Amino acid sequence: MFKKAFEAKNQQRLSGADKKKLRRTLRDKLPRASDSDFDALLPPKTEVTVAKLQNRVHVYTVEGGFPMFFDVDGRGSEIFPTVYALWKAPEILPAFTLKGGEVSRFIIGGADLMFPGISVPLEGLPSFTAGEPWAIKVPGNPAPIAVGATTMSSTEAIKAGLRGKALRITHHYGDLLWQSAESHFVPNAGFLEDMVFEDPAFSSSSQASESCEAISVAFSDQQNDVEYKMSETASDMSVNPGDKLIPVISKDASKDSDQQLATDIGHLEVTDTVSADGSSAKGLHNANAEDVDTLLDKCLLQALHTTVKDKDLPMPGSTLWSSHVLPCRPSGVTLDIKKSSYKKLSKWLQAKSVAGLITVKEDKYKKEVVLLSVNRNIAEYTMFKPERRLVVKAEQLGDHAAGENKTLEVVEVFKSSVHVNAIFASVGAEKEKLYTASEASDVVFRYIDQENLVKPTDKSIVVLDAILCDALFKGSIKKGSAYPTEVRKKDLGSMFISRMQPHHLVRRGGDLVVRKGALKDIQIMTERRQGNKKVTRLSGLETFMVDPEALASELQKKFACSTTVAELPGKKGYEVLLQGGVIEDLARHLIEQYGIPKKYIEVLDKTKK
Repeated sequence: MFKKAFEAKNQQRLSGADKKKLRRTLRDKLPRASDSDFDALLPPKTEVTVAKLQNRVHVYTVEGGFPMFFDVDGRGSEIFPTVYALWKAPEILPAFTLKGGEVSRFIIGGADLMFPGISVPLEGLPSFTAGEPWAIKVPGNPAPIAVGATTMSSTEAIKAGLRGKALRITHHYGDLLWQSAESHFVPNAGFLEDMVFEDPAFSSSSQASESCEAISVAFSDQQNDVEYKMSETASDMSVNPGDKLIPVISKDASKDSDQQLATDIGHLEVTDTVSADGSSAKGLHNANAEDVDTLLDKCLLQALHTTVKDKDLPMPGSTLWSSHVLPCRPSGVTLDIKKSSYKKLSKWLQAKSVAGLITVKEDKYKKEVVLLSVNRNIAEYTMFKPERRLVVKAEQLGDHAAGENKTLEVVEVFKSSVHVNAIFASVGAEKEKLYTASEASDVVFRYIDQENLVKPTDKSIVVLDAILCDALFKGSIKKGSAYPTEVRKKDLGSMFISRMQPHHLVRRGGDLVVRKGALKDIQIMTERRQGNKKVTRLSGLETFMVDPEALASELQKKFACSTTVAELPGKKGYEVLLQGGVIEDLARHLIEQYGIPKKYIEVLDKTKK
């Protein structure tokens, strides 16, 4: 339902009476929810707004920017909680459990839930009727990943042999509704970009309640605290692909790889892990806060010595954490700021600022700490000896892959058309061949020399005969108007080319593509959305042989922002959407990393008045 970008037709705040009416509707649709659940999801003194979308869907959002419920038809007949609501109160809906985390990739990819993907408990399939709202969970993870409506009753499902579609998915983690939250986050380390696995911290039933409480705390916490957990997960995906605690699966992984990963997930351990070089690396899952503090300081100093450059400052704290501090941790070790004595990244950075190592300030608008400078003369910095080892960053991985795409060649070519066929036939030139602009101009000048059409008294003028006049002007002169009898020689080449069929040739590496039509520019546009948020749209990548999905994943890591790929309505091609105004940096990235000429990039900033 939320696969394509959406905009609200209007948005308004609910009055007290409207909030009471909404609670009554929810109480009828969600009988499992208690009064305490509703108080947690819709606090009495908290502002609630409703956004009415163009497809008649109503989205109810609480103060702080988190969508809590959505009404499919705007009439209250099909109303569902979002994953944010389910992470805060996971028991308000019954839930189907998948057979394994590897099945979640299909749900997050936009597929509906099929009965063969459900893990049926020993006591049998639970009872349900058609059209009931149900959630979806992954084994070993208390946080639901999607919500939808049942397509048939349990009795009908058993008669059908548990075949067919079980749940029509209306909303899932990772879709555009999840991304619309001002500070979207994931509830635990089991949530990866395109899959969800067992939460490493959720190892027994006794820890289930603690995990749910942690989800509620994360929900009400500051934006940067939840984003740092996301950044750590993203860094683990790229830096430590061998870490069994957070397995990594590419979208192109084979079935054999999926089965092997499923086996690994079933043997999750929180003991020592083995690093990529075969050495044993001690995990910090059972370490005390003092050990975590020591490792934090060591990773920060390593980053300040090796990857943090003064020219990159000021730098957001989230970028410092995900792109510099995390990649500097020992191989095979998971680093969690919440297991330190500081608990929050902002407090840790402020403590290092008080110690004089760095200078930071708090951006109250973004609710994030920003690194301003590094004191490279302090003893703590000068006495530290950085390790000589390869520090692999997510950005570097993306840049390396993009480096192979720099060899881009773009050529505008032209083909003979019905207008100029007579000229090509007269000089014996091939009509089906593609010509560059200079080669096409040579054809028409060969004809001029052949027919001796240069004006004797003025060498800069070409006298038009019937064939050349038809080639240049037939069909473009209004009826009744006189045809020109001569043209300037300097204008003849461009006029002749404009009457040919335009094509363009694009070569990237060993791949070559020739397409009909004029070369279309890449369009980068920044605009404002509801809540005064900025979003950057990028389209036209296919022309230059750039994969939108791969670029979106790369930009997500480079700019530390949310990205999505959506199909352009009524057109061929895809559009990459980035949260935030990164229009200038994005254009520079396409030029430097993908070799796209600046003249083919069209930039439009709608946020400027």
